[in-house]
Amino acid sequence: MPAAIEAHDLHKRYPPAVRALNGVSLTVEAGTIFGVLGPNGAGKSTLTRVLCTLTRPDSGRATVAGVDVLRDPVQVRRRIGVVGQKHGSDPNATGRENLVLQGEFYGITGRELRARVAAALERFELADAAGRQVRTYSGGMARRLDIAMGLLNRPAVLFLDEPTTGLDPEARALMWTYIARLAAEEQMTIWITTHYMDEADNLSGRLAIVDSGRIVAQGTPEELKREVSGDALHVELAQRDGGEARGTVERIPGVSEVEIDGRVLRARAADGGAVLPTVLAALEERDIKVASVKVSRPSLDDVYLRFAGREFDRADPVLPAGAS
Repeated sequence: MPAAIEAHDLHKRYPPAVRALNGVSLTVEAGTIFGVLGPNGAGKSTLTRVLCTLTRPDSGRATVAGVDVLRDPVQVRRRIGVVGQKHGSDPNATGRENLVLQGEFYGITGRELRARVAAALERFELADAAGRQVRTYSGGMARRLDIAMGLLNRPAVLFLDEPTTGLDPEARALMWTYIARLAAEEQMTIWITTHYMDEADNLSGRLAIVDSGRIVAQGTPEELKREVSGDALHVELAQRDGGEARGTVERIPGVSEVEIDGRVLRARAADGGAVLPTVLAALEERDIKVASVKVSRPSLDDVYLRFAGREFDRADPVLPAGAS
């Protein structure tokens, strides 16, 4: 089966010298949920806009649903659905009116349009609110309407750019359910950008991690986490340490990658649970007080740290505001 999305050496600069995309290449198999994970300003939305024909790359090439995005952008737009970061509906129109208008944009009319609108309202549990103005919808309802509008033309590829940003935890979890169900029922290719680690981990069949306009790692979430060996040890000290705690822990057999930041000491160990008592005993022997301790399996945050060289929540945006 041909790939749903292919990108080869995409580059994009913003004045004066911001590299939004710096040689991005990837392949997305048809029928998968493909996650693009990165902090704000990493280049996720720029990459999405290039694939959706909304931004021209400075160089490189890409195809979506088998169509070249530069040679035939109109045909690409006919084959995709796009849900941007901001709501795409008219807040003064009703939910049904927004869906009808979206269908008419694609030339869908009459009985076919009515059937698709009714099915969309039922699928996303909006039928009871179909006659209400969208401005009366909750954030979760408005986001579900956005996705329903993006699906009305029955696209081969659905692009979701930060679909749960701004939603409360309950609405986010519900949105995950809708997206996963959609992928299972329609066997559709879904491209989803996110800066939420748990969202990428839970939804993505395959994942690309983006940093400073580059893809630094690709694979399934589990494959990527296996790249990071050992458990993570996170020890919060009672007070800042001048280096004694680090030196103490570094001497313990089986412990590696020891780092300290203020009162937080981080390290890795093949079996974190087994080595933790030794770590605590060694610190106590040096009269170094511990406030809390945590052992965790490798996470996508650990993957990002390994491949990008810094923690996810400390990444500096490389793009100007609004060009993420």
